[in-house]
Formats: sequence, structure tokens, C-alpha cells
Amino acid sequence: MNGTARASSSTPASESQKLPPGMVLDKDGKPCRLCTSAASWRAMAKKASAASSATAAAAAVATIPATTSTNNDCPPDVEQLGRSTWTLLHSLTAAYPTTASNEQQTEMRSFLGLFSKLYPCWVCADDFRAWMAHPSGKNEPRLSSRAEFGQWMCEAHNAVNRKLGKKEFDCNFWEERWRTGWKDGRCD
Repeated sequence: MNGTARASSSTPASESQKLPPGMVLDKDGKPCRLCTSAASWRAMAKKASAASSATAAAAAVATIPATTSTNNDCPPDVEQLGRSTWTLLHSLTAAYPTTASNEQQTEMRSFLGLFSKLYPCWVCADDFRAWMAHPSGKNEPRLSSRAEFGQWMCEAHNAVNRKLGKKEFDCNFWEERWRTGWKDGRCD
């Protein structure tokens, strides 16, 4: 859930230099729509159009309308995918048991492990997996209770926010934001 751009190690340096800033390549060296913002995708389309590229991939990208980021019937970009993912993950924490059984903890640990391998944005998946595996052990999922899991998820989200230069969320309010609703009644 990190939007950092990088090319796969199998991509020649000359090819990755031709890409606009923010463009992320998949593991096959092709532009990854799920790992790239709509703005970067459109920049690539403009560049491909200006260069009159004859490749099928460039032709397909060049047909993307300028309103891609607001169309609901288009594949998500990395920002839409990230927002939707965080909604799902925080909702899982909100629905997590007050005190989790060993089986529930094992199932959630398994889910998080699979999630960090199967997430469609491979750069984001690698980053999340690396964050959880921090050598100090401080980022291992804390799953004994809803309160502990919610705090851990908020810390994970804030780690991504810091990398993206976004404001951090005050984790003291995670439950109001994702489970009970704000005390001022705006969610009622």
C-alpha cells in the first residue's frame, strides 16, 4: 500500500528511464495499472501519444480518457485500490472479537500473510510484507484482542502514510473512525 514507483529488476534501465515519474512496472516489466496512480497513467498515455508509439500496449494506454480517476467502471489505480483496501482492513479490525480465540488469531495471521503476498500492487505487497517482518519484531500482527489489532492496523496505515507524505491518523480514535462512529453524531 505504498505508492513508491520502481521498475522490476528485470527491466532494462533504458526502458524505465522512458517512463514518467510515478509509473510502476509489474514483474514482467510492463506498466502496472494497479500499482500506478491515474495521473501517472495519463502522463504515460500523453507521452505514448506524442511519441506515436506503434506498440499495442502504448496504443491501448493512449485511449484512456482524462477522467479515468473518477470513472467507477474503470480498473482502480493505486490510490483507489489503497483507499478501498484500508477500508476493508480497518473494517476487519472493527469486526474482530473483543478477545480473540487462538483459532481466530491463527486465521487472521494467515489472512494477513496471504494478503501481503496476493495484493494486486506487487510493490505495495512487498512493502507491507517487509514492514510486518521488521527485524525487531515490533510490527508483527498483534491479534489477541480487537483493541490491540485496531492499534496495530492504525500503526500499519500510518507507516504507509509517512512514506507517502500524508498526515498520520491519531490512533486513539481508530475505533470511532472505523467501528462506532464519531461521537459528534455525523455518522448516525
